Amino acid sequence: MKCLRVGVTGGMGCGKSTVVAEFQRLGVPAFVADRVGGSYYADPAFLAQVRDLLGDEVILPTGEADKQAIARRVFADPEAMQALNALVHPRVMEDFDAFCHQHADAPYVLFESAILYDYGFDRLMDRVVCVYLSLEERLARLRLRDQTNTATLMARIDRQLPAEVAMQRADYVVLNYEGNPRQRQVAYIDKQLRQ
Repeated sequence: MKCLRVGVTGGMGCGKSTVVAEFQRLGVPAFVADRVGGSYYADPAFLAQVRDLLGDEVILPTGEADKQAIARRVFADPEAMQALNALVHPRVMEDFDAFCHQHADAPYVLFESAILYDYGFDRLMDRVVCVYLSLEERLARLRLRDQTNTATLMARIDRQLPAEVAMQRADYVVLNYEGNPRQRQVAYIDKQLRQ
């Protein structure tokens, strides 16, 4: 019997990582798509494909990926974004399949991705949890975290599915405001998913 696959999504800065950590505290295995995808850049063969796709300007003099240059390029060029995703996404899903097999005895596994709906990953999940936070609070968090301006952040946020739409499409929603009982919300969802 295959274990339940549960997507966790939400816009940039909504606190997906803190919610996932709460599920992990309850013993739930979590696959963080961004982290796994980011690890591919340490693979010379993958990096060569990225260079062929985006050019030499996305490679540092040390031979490593310049992740800021990659982000600038793909956020400014939808075709480049699509091409890079075509390189990364199939590999991510293969690794997630392997992760699920490794954790086949778990009641369910999490797949965390900010772009779950944007790229159809939700169709590969049995359930979806959306982490929600208002745009104003997200921007405040992101300005601190990324040390960047509101215009740059909004350009990135505008490329994602609106948070309210993601929330409506999800099976469960965690309202991740400060002072809101995140732990209680996660415990409730966990109980539902284990039934």
